[in-house]
Amino acid sequence: MIPKLAWLALAGALGTLTRYEVAGLVHRFAGPEFPWGTFAVNFTGAFLAGLLWTLFEGRWAVSGETRTLILVGYMGAFTTFSSMILESGELLRSSGWAYAVANLTMQNTLGFAAFFAGVALARVVAAV
Repeated sequence: MIPKLAWLALAGALGTLTRYEVAGLVHRFAGPEFPWGTFAVNFTGAFLAGLLWTLFEGRWAVSGETRTLILVGYMGAFTTFSSMILESGELLRSSGWAYAVANLTMQNTLGFAAFFAGVALARVVAAV
């Protein structure tokens, strides 16, 4: 049997690979002027965290171990808070305050909105 930490590491590796691919894809389409790839990953991660957390609490009977693998392992590696901070620092250094403030404001404000949108969708799904 595979130890719990090995499963967690595997989930984290998958989350990291997903983040890398999604952010890279968005970056290729949106261009390098603004860190849209990181924004897309953080926004999607916030939405999925709200959706899954709510579904796991109500509609879907999921063990604590599975929740940990998905929400801590996979989602923890998928979301990119440290990347957001690094990119915001680079925006401050190279582009000035406007882009850095926009990035931090959008990531946090819309991230919370996405989380609660995920919660709302999960409640609708759970009611069906």
